[in-house]
Amino acid sequence: MKKIAVICLLVAAIAFMSFRARKTSLHFNVPVGWPKPVYDFRKNPLDKDKIALGRMLFYDPVLSKDSTISCNSCHAQFSAFTHVDHSLSHGINGRIGNRNSPVLVNLAWGNSFMWDGAVNHLDVQALAPMSNPLEMDEDIAHVVYKLQVGNRYPQLFYIAFADSTITGEHILKALSQFMLTLVSADSKYDKVKRGEASFTDAEAKGYTLFQKNCSSCHTEPLFTNGEYENNGLMVDETLNDIGRMKITHHPVDSLKFKVPTLRNIQYSAPYMHDGRFKTLSQVLNNYIMGIQQSPTLNPILKKGIYITTEQKAELIAFLYTLSDTAFIHDPAFSYPKDKLLLSEGKYNP
Repeated sequence: MKKIAVICLLVAAIAFMSFRARKTSLHFNVPVGWPKPVYDFRKNPLDKDKIALGRMLFYDPVLSKDSTISCNSCHAQFSAFTHVDHSLSHGINGRIGNRNSPVLVNLAWGNSFMWDGAVNHLDVQALAPMSNPLEMDEDIAHVVYKLQVGNRYPQLFYIAFADSTITGEHILKALSQFMLTLVSADSKYDKVKRGEASFTDAEAKGYTLFQKNCSSCHTEPLFTNGEYENNGLMVDETLNDIGRMKITHHPVDSLKFKVPTLRNIQYSAPYMHDGRFKTLSQVLNNYIMGIQQSPTLNPILKKGIYITTEQKAELIAFLYTLSDTAFIHDPAFSYPKDKLLLSEGKYNP
């Protein structure tokens, strides 16, 4: 019996080594002129099967308590992976969240996530909406159970991880793999920078205005500095959201929120952490004449931003050059066409 057990272990080991030998990590392409990604790919090397699995999970409502809400429900591709039909995120049973859903793009360069930086690593980011009672209201252990008792996912996890026993770690790493592929770097702005296109006169003037008034926070080429700023919004007395201070408990962080990327901003309205503005014109109007003074206000905004109506139009023209239609329509990011791979699986407890 011992010999048989040893032989079985050897066969399993050989099979696993053969599996790993067939696996080839994908190279993460960093656009020319961009900084080095923050994400450590050595700890979760990109792999086509893991990416495919992550994509399945991203679009599968089985991640929510009642199997009605998926990641895609609040992060739709056509809107740069956010939602556009309401100011605040929506969860199961019609529950309303307390913040606007941020876009999911160029996440490999992020060292913290969520509007208040509550999550410090992409590999655990999905836990936040999954466990939020106003969103998916689910427990990762229960998600593991639901996927394990299905007919399809154990096979997909085996293909991706050489292990059909599903774990929370593998679920989260697969989701990270898919989200890491959401790179947007082919807008008109990018083409201009590569010498493949030219700005119109209005766009060029808008770019100059942007560099003068906006670039300290919305730093090129990511169009965010990854920091937290108080940009002078009037406090919503219903939400009373204090921003990053909720996490750090430091008064210096009061009313500070993560600086969002401006890439694909044409598609991602409504704007701000609470989705209060429906148009870019409204956003700029607030910077021109609506800034609220407070101790934590970004110093650059203390004197306000003064631009004419014509200059506002030019600035918006430039912001539209950050629209990446290839990203918005890339089939590699869309709903998986093989619907059978999606959780057969509405699991009904």
